[in-house]
Amino acid sequence: MSLSETPSPTANPQLNDAAAAAPAVPPCPGCGAPQSADPRFPAWCPSCEWNLLPPRPSADGLPPRARRRAERALRRAEERRREVRARSERVFRLVEEGGSELRHGASVGAFLLAGLVHLVSLAVLALGVGLLAGWPVASWPARVLGAVVLAVAFVLRPRLGRPERSGVLSRQDAPALYELVDRVAAELGAPAVDSIAVTSAFNASFGTYGLRRHRQLAIGLPLWTVLTRQQRVALLGHEIGHCVNGDARRGVWTGSAVGALAGWHGLTRPSRRNASHANLAVALASAAVNLVLGAVHLGVRALTELMHRLHLRSGQAAEHRADLMAARLTSPQDAQGMLRALSSAPTLEAALTRQRTLPRAGGRAARAAAAANPAPDLWEALAEAVRSVPPTEVERRMRLSEREGSASDPSHPPTYLRLRLLASAPPADRPPLVLDAGRAAAIEAELAPSRARIAAELR
Repeated sequence: MSLSETPSPTANPQLNDAAAAAPAVPPCPGCGAPQSADPRFPAWCPSCEWNLLPPRPSADGLPPRARRRAERALRRAEERRREVRARSERVFRLVEEGGSELRHGASVGAFLLAGLVHLVSLAVLALGVGLLAGWPVASWPARVLGAVVLAVAFVLRPRLGRPERSGVLSRQDAPALYELVDRVAAELGAPAVDSIAVTSAFNASFGTYGLRRHRQLAIGLPLWTVLTRQQRVALLGHEIGHCVNGDARRGVWTGSAVGALAGWHGLTRPSRRNASHANLAVALASAAVNLVLGAVHLGVRALTELMHRLHLRSGQAAEHRADLMAARLTSPQDAQGMLRALSSAPTLEAALTRQRTLPRAGGRAARAAAAANPAPDLWEALAEAVRSVPPTEVERRMRLSEREGSASDPSHPPTYLRLRLLASAPPADRPPLVLDAGRAAAIEAELAPSRARIAAELR
């Protein structure tokens, strides 16, 4: 069976037999309507949404103080969820109406906050250089302190990122894949990528790294495997669309400031190890340092959260625009299928767990044969597990996303809003970019070594 095609319902007899042998599901206790009947997934009622939300632990058995604390935490989490959902829906309405300017007050605030971050990094660097040069007093303690400050400045430096080094395919190794990616970039008016990395993640990403602004596309092979041919084109269109959708998070100025804040976060994190000190003075000094670091760390966390809030509108609008680019490149249905596949990460992990528990071949010759070609069984199992998810389970996940405002990533819009925007997207005004069976087979042949490597990692 080709991985490029959707398997038939009878492709996995074990799954069909299990479904046929499943016991009858009782009606919904809430409304009496039929529940979802697949035993591999949680039972729920599509009519009244009984058991849609995962059960929360009860606080009734806790002491009064702990119960009040748990109730406050639950209220805060619910308020935060409502706030994030409201902001996300405002961005959705702006994009839907075609008025989602990416340059607005919040973007200007993010630009200025990034300037403050860079100014602090520059000030620390200047202080270290000045101390080493003998300012304000030339002495060896000042120079030692200057060396320490320079080390801190190195940690606080703006981060331009680094492209993936492992799993990178060259244009000579994967000409068909690069040709497809180049066609996608040309259709979107984006520059060609410099490299393509194949990873074991159930995801894909695009980034521009380093001083030379190296453009790298990272394709998670598990995700690539479970998509149809046109959904793969939609995935590439979404990721490469970030080159031309005005996403401020990926710019040199603000992007490097976000990386610098990550370095600040690690540097200022207080030590939580309960080290025993023989000297009382050392113990008091350690406690004082942790107290100061804790205060600074809270400030860094506040700056990071502020940067995230300032980027939320432009970042989510950019993600919506990348989805629309993917839809124009293929079709809204293919882009929706790609997003629904992204919600299948739990199913993929369950399939991987089952694969790891399978008994290994006993004989030496059988083990050698399995080691020489381990990929097909694993990849077929992953593709079948994800593609055999019933429509009721897909619907449950989408309704759960709407209820909780969940997304594939905290920086992305909720999945239900992305699907809603694609459902209202106009039909493409040009023929879609089609990945035919011949090119798909050539790409699969180029990815075969990566499949063997990643299969060994996942097992």
